[in-house]
Amino acid sequence: MGAYDLVILGGGPAGYNAAERAAKKGMSVCLLEKNELGGVCLTEGCVPSKTLLNSAKVYNYVCHSENYGVEVSDKGGVSQQAVIDRKNKVVKRLVTGVKAKLKAAGVTVIKAEGYISEKTEEGFIVTADDEKLTAKNILIATGSSAVIPNIKGLREGLDAGFVLTNRECLNLTEIPEKFVIIGGGVIGLEMADYYATVGSKVTVIEMADKIAGNLDSGVTEILQKALSKKGIEFLTSAEVTEITDGGVLYRTADGTGEVAADKVLLSIGRRANTQNIGLENIGVELCRGSIVTNDKLQTNVSGAYAAGDVNGKVMLAHTAYREGEVAVNVMAGDADVMNYSAIPSVIYTSPEVASVGETADTAAKKGINAKSIKISLMYSGRYIAENTDYTGVCRLVADADKNTLIGAQIIGSYASEYIVAVASLIDLEVDIERVKKLVFPHPTVAEVIREAVFEI
Repeated sequence: MGAYDLVILGGGPAGYNAAERAAKKGMSVCLLEKNELGGVCLTEGCVPSKTLLNSAKVYNYVCHSENYGVEVSDKGGVSQQAVIDRKNKVVKRLVTGVKAKLKAAGVTVIKAEGYISEKTEEGFIVTADDEKLTAKNILIATGSSAVIPNIKGLREGLDAGFVLTNRECLNLTEIPEKFVIIGGGVIGLEMADYYATVGSKVTVIEMADKIAGNLDSGVTEILQKALSKKGIEFLTSAEVTEITDGGVLYRTADGTGEVAADKVLLSIGRRANTQNIGLENIGVELCRGSIVTNDKLQTNVSGAYAAGDVNGKVMLAHTAYREGEVAVNVMAGDADVMNYSAIPSVIYTSPEVASVGETADTAAKKGINAKSIKISLMYSGRYIAENTDYTGVCRLVADADKNTLIGAQIIGSYASEYIVAVASLIDLEVDIERVKKLVFPHPTVAEVIREAVFEI
């Protein structure tokens, strides 16, 4: 029986990053992962999708090269097989890198599914296949999986390969002629953008009255118009009622309809993976299927922590990284807490959308005396030089009483790269007058942040 200071269930961003951090603090660590290291993010989500989207971006530049004074006589096309092959190489390289880092840190990695049997005086008893492990602490980082709703014909569609989840969608070697996407959230919009760019006729069906969830409505309007120009059709306030052999039936306030499809992507959300790992054996508290944790990532069971999607707080890989670090620091006796107020979120469509913190609406609902300003990205010389569609905007939201930034929503090129600047200012609660004294490099798109704070 192996004895460890920490046993981690799950090798995704929360798990593998926490394992490395804990090992470097001198803990003996065992990480259990039944599939490849890297989890959904690295193997079936974040990285693979961004690889596909980058190929689409390159193709889009070729198709519209004349806008930039470049003549390309043969626009060519996209080899979906070649795109998938490149995606697989990218994933393999990164997975290999994670393995190397854990090995160098001295982490024991077992390719098996962990199951918590009990908690004794010696610690937690965790089984991995036929091997029993004891642990002073456990970190549950088993991630999430796609929500499968009770829609007529859906299960049959999944079994037949007609309906896809994110996993299968990122492995399609042929471009569907007609592609229907159920769900207008991050995954749905990114895949809609990719497949529309490479040749599919894409229809997005969204139950809410707008796409992109709680994102600022002004930004979502710009995004929807940009994606509509690529030929994507949006059906909002629409409920899917049935999956047929060759289409999707839906219902709106105006009646019913049907959209023909060669493939259907199901992307309506994620649920925490809390089943069949033994949580009930030690009495871990759940709420709506997710593990309940405090700001130290502690569960109600002493010595048991949960990080990443499994706690259902903010299902993003970068949140998982930080949560795992907080959990490890707390285990080691170091003072640390998780701050969820300044976590950036990105939709990697073209144009990109990035947000952090409060919107004007959410701030008002919380009773914050907020003020906001929206400026065009045309304040940036680089943005104008590199784009032909000048619809990008930056909105900043400030707490008028504290004179600090509390939110930002940006749509336009490089938004994903500089949203962290605003996130840092929010997290550190920097006075806006001090922000005005910061010097941004010129010409960059990020300069719009400095321009915007002078307008607040």
